Amino acid sequence: MALTKSAYKIERLRESAELVGRTLARIARYIEPGVTTRELDRIAEAFIRDHGAEPAFKGYRVGNLVFPSTLCTSVNDTIVHGIPNDSPLQQGDLLSVDCGVRLNGYYGDSAYTFAVGEISGEKRALCETTYAALYKGIEHATTEGRIGDISFAIQEYCESRGYGVVRELVGHGIGKKLHEKPNVPNVGEPGTGSRLVRGMTLCIEPMINLGTAGIVTDPNGWAIRAADGKAAAHYEHMVVVRSGKAEVLSTFEYIEEVPGVAFDSPTPYKIYEPA
Repeated sequence: MALTKSAYKIERLRESAELVGRTLARIARYIEPGVTTRELDRIAEAFIRDHGAEPAFKGYRVGNLVFPSTLCTSVNDTIVHGIPNDSPLQQGDLLSVDCGVRLNGYYGDSAYTFAVGEISGEKRALCETTYAALYKGIEHATTEGRIGDISFAIQEYCESRGYGVVRELVGHGIGKKLHEKPNVPNVGEPGTGSRLVRGMTLCIEPMINLGTAGIVTDPNGWAIRAADGKAAAHYEHMVVVRSGKAEVLSTFEYIEEVPGVAFDSPTPYKIYEPA
């Protein structure tokens, strides 16, 4: 059965998503060459707790593995689940930050890929494509479609531009649990998969590689990297399935109000944010 949410639950999820957006905007002010991801993690945890919430990722278990930090900070070829550390960020790095909170019993989850100073045109194009693909997927999160319609929209958009779309990692449902059914892959066939039902709450999150779609996992069991060592990008929104047009619960608006974060030309937020 589809895990649909009442209006009350959706409002609680919106509050959690809002806090995630504000947390990402908070750390965006500190992202520059020389800062460490561990310092960004401390800033995020303090901000989340000061707003009456708990970090969703800290202490998260997968088998015997326990995630130790508030943020997933994934640099360059790390696609997701990077653990914050004391290595200073370098000019030209890409930094994907995935953040989750638990507020009043409901989860929020969103991700954004940041440029550290000036980045190459190659990395910029990767980010713009991944960002746009997120909204291409969101366009299909309606009661007229199925999960495969979201997946295909993302895959077709990115692969037609020569990028590798990660197969092994997926988006997911969200609610009183961080990860709920259904899974939302970034590859698929239109008209396949679970039917989308009004009130379903989903996290759609393209994870796109500059080169190969293949991945490798670090010995720590968490960080997942592009197998060829090339850069990766990751953006994530929480959405509610609606008739006609999906409702986006999370926001990048606070992030992109921070000077220097949004690309000047084109600004993806202005092009692809649903009206």
